[in-house]
Amino acid sequence: MTEPVKGRLAEIKLGFIGVGSMGGAIIRGLVGGGRVPRENLIYYDPDPARQTQMHELGVAAALDNAEVMHAPVVILAVKPQVMAAVLAGIKAYARPWHLIISIAAGVSLDVLEGACPRSRLIRVMPNAPTLVGAGMAALAPGSSITPDDLALALELFRAVGEAVVVEERLMDAVTGLSGSGPAFVAVFIEALADGGVKMGLPRPLALTLATQTVLGTARLCHEEQLHPAMLKDLVTSPGGTTIAGLHALESSGFRGAVMDAVTAAAARSQELGKKS
Repeated sequence: MTEPVKGRLAEIKLGFIGVGSMGGAIIRGLVGGGRVPRENLIYYDPDPARQTQMHELGVAAALDNAEVMHAPVVILAVKPQVMAAVLAGIKAYARPWHLIISIAAGVSLDVLEGACPRSRLIRVMPNAPTLVGAGMAALAPGSSITPDDLALALELFRAVGEAVVVEERLMDAVTGLSGSGPAFVAVFIEALADGGVKMGLPRPLALTLATQTVLGTARLCHEEQLHPAMLKDLVTSPGGTTIAGLHALESSGFRGAVMDAVTAAAARSQELGKKS
């Protein structure tokens, strides 16, 4: 995997078509982290509320998508259902010097390259924790992507979390795991808190305990490079409380249910991709 070129983001004009939850989060991460000067950003979004948010950040608004295409790097941050219209609108402006990055779920490289055949394309699957700078993005490069293109895209998404490069054939699995995964984790946090409430804890306290426990566990695995099984064994004493709880999870098919959830989400991603 190519390493990011240090400081490259600070030197390039970035255009955003769409600044909703994900597009806006990326811009806030870039500006807040000092990775990109505000004057190097431009966007178009017809939503007045989003325009107000961008104005408060000091990011310039374009008159339309065509004006955004003056930027050499363009991020398509729109919903999959409007992507066809957006691609049709920018097709005439897409040039060989363009790097176009799509974060629309389910929209394949074939579709993107078919609409903008002269440009260089990257398909990306980010996720919700991008909103707090802790996102996970998977990048699938198109056929004409250069090492410099990939380095720049990695730097862009690492500014708001972690980023990896994958083959496009794995994007449905990525969607099922890291794309849908935050919802699965949220349900687990809620269930942990419910368990605490069942055993007598006030709900606000139970939710605080559950949220911080999941956050701390994830950080411990990540920062110490601990395999989850190792961490599980570290906190499981013979005949203790944790092994009793783990037995209850196993008896209820917890692992299988989580695996089934990822599989179902990935299968749905495949179905949606065929419709794009």
